[in-house]
Amino acid sequence: MSERKVRVRFAPSPTGALHIGGVRTALYNYLFARQHGGELIFRIEDTDSNRFVPGAEEYILESFKWLGIHFDEGVSFGGEHGPYRQSERREIYKKYVQVLLDSGKAYIAFDTPEELDAKRAEIANFQYDASTRGMMRNSLTLPKEKVDALIAEGKQYVVRFKIEPNEDVHVNDLIRGEVVINSSILDDKVLYKSADELPTYHLANIVDDHLMEVSHVIRGEEWLPSAPLHVLLYRAFGWEDTMPQFAHLPLLLKPEGNGKLSKRDGDRLGFPVFPLEWHDPKTGEISSGYRESGYLPEAVINFLALLGWNPGNDQEVMSMDELINLFDLHRCSKSGAKFDYKKGIWFNHQYIQQKPNEEIAKLFVPVLKSHGVEAPFDKVVTVVGMMKDRVSFIRELWDVAGFFFVAPTEYDEKTVKKRWKEDSAKCMAELAEVLAGIDDFSIEGQEKVVMDWIAEKGYHTGNIMNAFRLTLVGEGKGPHMFDISWVLGKEETLARMKRAIEVLK
Repeated sequence: MSERKVRVRFAPSPTGALHIGGVRTALYNYLFARQHGGELIFRIEDTDSNRFVPGAEEYILESFKWLGIHFDEGVSFGGEHGPYRQSERREIYKKYVQVLLDSGKAYIAFDTPEELDAKRAEIANFQYDASTRGMMRNSLTLPKEKVDALIAEGKQYVVRFKIEPNEDVHVNDLIRGEVVINSSILDDKVLYKSADELPTYHLANIVDDHLMEVSHVIRGEEWLPSAPLHVLLYRAFGWEDTMPQFAHLPLLLKPEGNGKLSKRDGDRLGFPVFPLEWHDPKTGEISSGYRESGYLPEAVINFLALLGWNPGNDQEVMSMDELINLFDLHRCSKSGAKFDYKKGIWFNHQYIQQKPNEEIAKLFVPVLKSHGVEAPFDKVVTVVGMMKDRVSFIRELWDVAGFFFVAPTEYDEKTVKKRWKEDSAKCMAELAEVLAGIDDFSIEGQEKVVMDWIAEKGYHTGNIMNAFRLTLVGEGKGPHMFDISWVLGKEETLARMKRAIEVLK
């Protein structure tokens, strides 16, 4: 068999917001496809019409756009293997259901929900399989004429896969190695329901993966129990040669590590579990998103990539290109990955440091506007350059650097008590005169003149600088003093000093 082209797929159901675990699955598919020069397909699994949520599909697409995960074909991207929405592929699936019925690999069952419940009550741990199918109402126990008559009457039925008992099914998993399951523990899964003329997940997936020439199925660990069934379905169709390779990713666990990560964990500990903010059309509930919480998409990608995979070296901060280059499914862990949301904040801090000041300044401008501040862009860039190493989110720049744009209207009581001495007003009035006389108001220009003046007067440098800071900032925070006065400019510096002297006398 010649080397197959790598084709992978991400196939969410439009039943609500996209969970961060789903984002990681899509990311690993994307990294794998890009590394092997392959293609990534976007498919929508909407065979369960009862769970459809309006707006979910658009939300999912918008999330990937923001994150920078690009699809090569699929819903809204086009391609020659469409349609890519399962609800639009009914006729295709019907044809394959018939193939299984004709070959005796599947059968029609008429058992009502009530009859199934009665059997469950009668037989402990009942499952519909080789040992029980002979007691049920299906095309294996009813004469053909009766089956045809029931269908003609419009009786609802399902098509079940006929699983032969006591056969070892081998699944070669790229992450977990060989997984062997005995077919006797599998039930005769429902593959098709006449009620809505739609297949179940199991049949639709196999048919789609085959027809869309999918080479690798990379999905969450929760699908591992259905892998043997999928192997048997490939075999039943005679498609062994084109069966994709499976890779089942480790679960994302709660930050404490006990159990699967849920939205409740995010609500409890204050971190998002969705890429974008989600407005639930049914309940009206709003859930936070990484984008609206101030995370940079590159930071989210980097953070997620390392939840369950490692590059084999100590590198932590990696661009998408570096991730593509280093990604290897064999380096995915078998055990679940704790969702260390604090590490996500750390990554965001790293990416803020790495980005050019101009780029961060553009993102900071809307924050300034929300506080009623319009400032020259070059000033915003300068302030960002001085202060970005102190924040993990762009919105936090306002808390640490707002004083550059808005003069203090009050002065922090604790700082005043500690830093404003009896002679501070007199010293600040003198300092203001010294600053007023400086022509070169650069950082160096101010520093030399002011330091010479302090030495000449025999003043205590700390006392002068602390009081100076209080007059400009209103509290004891901020960068180097002459950086502040240089950014504010001579006029604003003197105006703030004058006001502080009047208020604090």
